[in-house]
Amino acid sequence: MGRDSQAKDRQLRRKAAREARRASYARILIVTEGSKTEPLYLEEIRAAHQLHSANVEVQPGQLGTAPIQVVRYAQQLFEEGDLYKGIRPKSFDQVYAVFDRDEHDSYFNALSLAQSLDGKLRNDERRPVSFKAIASVPSFELWLLLHYEDIQAPIHRVNVMDRLKQHIPGYDKGAGGAFATTRDRLETATQRADALAAKFNAYTAPEPFTALHELVMLLTTLRA
Repeated sequence: MGRDSQAKDRQLRRKAAREARRASYARILIVTEGSKTEPLYLEEIRAAHQLHSANVEVQPGQLGTAPIQVVRYAQQLFEEGDLYKGIRPKSFDQVYAVFDRDEHDSYFNALSLAQSLDGKLRNDERRPVSFKAIASVPSFELWLLLHYEDIQAPIHRVNVMDRLKQHIPGYDKGAGGAFATTRDRLETATQRADALAAKFNAYTAPEPFTALHELVMLLTTLRA
């Protein structure tokens, strides 16, 4: 058997093993703007709540870090899959694209594209797929800061980082451990994010906003 055939056989075995391990709850694909911070945080949640990797797939975007590229990669990964990552085409029930406002030119286009895809794609069971943008204004770190402070006014991402480091000394992007550090304050952060969402939304930037609490609550209650 040639090397290519052996590699293909290994890929097929990995796919079969993933399918065998898949649990009964929803299959979720999450694509993030960041390559470390957001994936590490979400993977921590997945591991802490013992969610099967065959059901909850977290992948950093591969087309670039602009919000529109994150949404497009999420669509591409859903539709085409990735054999090398063990991801079959259309094998999810829900898709989430996680990105920040920052100063991205494509931010609002990304929101619109995600909204246009919601309910329009169909999965391998021929069911419509939920496709959602999980945006944060100004950045992912606002969600972490809400665990410690009740932010009500526009704040620059640099200030978010500075204030977060006052609560989590040594915090830095890609460092890991953010969920373990903040999880005891999760209820407080969720209440604050809900309060912001009652006044603002992803389109009202620069007003502070994050939808991360929706994704976090989904993951933490998925097996309930």
